[in-house]
Amino acid sequence: MKFGLTARCLLTLVCTGWFTHAAWSATPQPVSLTQAGKVNAPKATPEARLIEIYKLIGIGQSKEARLKAEQLVKDQPNFQLAHLVYGDLLSLQARPISRLGDVQGNLSEEAATALEELHQESHKRLQAMRERPPVGTIPSQFLALSPRNKHAIAVDAARSRLYLFENTDAGLKLINDFYISVGKSGVEKAVEGDLRTPLGVYFIVSNLDPKSLRNFYGTGALPINYPNVLDNKRGKTGRGIWLHGTPPAQFSRPPLATDGCVVMANPDLNQIIRTVEIRTTPVVITPKIEWVPPHKLRADVKPFEDALAAWRHTKSSGNVDALLRFYTPDFNSNGKTLADWTPALRTELAQAKGRPIELKDLSFLRWKDAADTMVVTFGEVASGQQTGPVKRQYWIRQGRDWKIFYEGIIG
Repeated sequence: MKFGLTARCLLTLVCTGWFTHAAWSATPQPVSLTQAGKVNAPKATPEARLIEIYKLIGIGQSKEARLKAEQLVKDQPNFQLAHLVYGDLLSLQARPISRLGDVQGNLSEEAATALEELHQESHKRLQAMRERPPVGTIPSQFLALSPRNKHAIAVDAARSRLYLFENTDAGLKLINDFYISVGKSGVEKAVEGDLRTPLGVYFIVSNLDPKSLRNFYGTGALPINYPNVLDNKRGKTGRGIWLHGTPPAQFSRPPLATDGCVVMANPDLNQIIRTVEIRTTPVVITPKIEWVPPHKLRADVKPFEDALAAWRHTKSSGNVDALLRFYTPDFNSNGKTLADWTPALRTELAQAKGRPIELKDLSFLRWKDAADTMVVTFGEVASGQQTGPVKRQYWIRQGRDWKIFYEGIIG
């Protein structure tokens, strides 16, 4: 089904009175824009304005809600959910209504599908506003970020939500969050064409020029590095996973609507594009974010920090045989096996002449599913030098030990 046709059909139904809808059978409690701390979306955003309309409906101020909805659809004529709510409020002047999208008469299959998708979008937006992240918590994957990681992104697929963080001197700070859509078949991408969004730790790798894109992708696109090293190790296939926008005639898409990308409203995407940096911005995509206090993360990561420190000390010693014990038998470095890669390691250690190494701008992110892995990025600088290569390692926990299954230079 082409959503552009659905949008026109929906607007026609609203205008002709077919959509006679929405006070909720379970009336929503008033949703404050400062509930549970503060809602990070600026008050002027279309979503914040929609939530304020929901709030007014919930406390029985339908006239004020109707006026605000009227202005919202004028300002955002492609915001289908706002049109649906506005139509409900118009209908409320003539008769009692029981729920969002309370339709009298039979609907075509296309219109019924469109209405259900808008119900789902409305539910996700309200859920995200009511169920705010606990104050003082961050996603469990963000163990340590270096100053080079100025921002970070976490996607909660279950809530259809993207959270944007700033990396400050005091730690990660949630600065905004946005409604998003993911794959038609959900998450956990495995093969090309499965219409699923991948799960894991990724990085934004480029910012595509909007002039090079079809209108389908909206005002821009930020590709991520799917498949990453862990995906390749697991035999996952596919490519072209982006954060991107929506066509001009469509403000947002249903929660499950993409071919695998993460899709946002164009105004929201524009804020992301203006804010984040390519190459250094991590993007964690998870079925459901686990929000934890930072001090708890520090305690959990101590065994890994000890393993990383031991690796650095061993490499500084120049003992190749001892260093190789930190690597898995199936280690891979951009296509090179451990045996293929070892001569280059020996040469590197010989050139270092036993000088201690330092790990600068160190960051590590944890990914736990069937396995427990760490994605580690650092600048490797030998004593007496000012700079060195930027490297990325992937570690996996095997019993009580941590081992490296990938290492490569990224800059």
